[in-house]
Amino acid sequence: MKSMHPLAFGATLWLAACSSPEEQAREQVEDQIEQAAEQSADQTGNAIAALNLTERQLLDADLVGTDGTELGDVTALTRGSTGAVEGLLVEVEDSNPDRFVSVALDGLSPQQDGNDWNIVTSLSREQIAALPDVPIAGAAGTGAQQNP
Repeated sequence: MKSMHPLAFGATLWLAACSSPEEQAREQVEDQIEQAAEQSADQTGNAIAALNLTERQLLDADLVGTDGTELGDVTALTRGSTGAVEGLLVEVEDSNPDRFVSVALDGLSPQQDGNDWNIVTSLSREQIAALPDVPIAGAAGTGAQQNP
């Protein structure tokens, strides 16, 4: 069993004490979405999901602008009623509290970055910021399998 350094334990307690119940609930839902996306990626294995990439490659990708500016992190895939990937659930870069938006696949392209992938969009930071929030608080099933 691993033991936690006393300083790290104290910092964890401090952060937990500073979080409101709403923030804690939101973080729990975010964790559930990420876990569901990871499970889905494990199940699909090497099958191409969208943009000629596997689900795992998409989940590990960053959303970047055409100039390489990081706009967000891919958190989950959004799927339609047939199960086909229709978009990406993206955590908007530098949002506080975390904001999630859905970005349609149209106009997106993969770009290899070493062993990783970026998903390139022509949308600007302002356009991403203007997208409507995907409501995730209390929506534990949102994410890997549902279209928000």
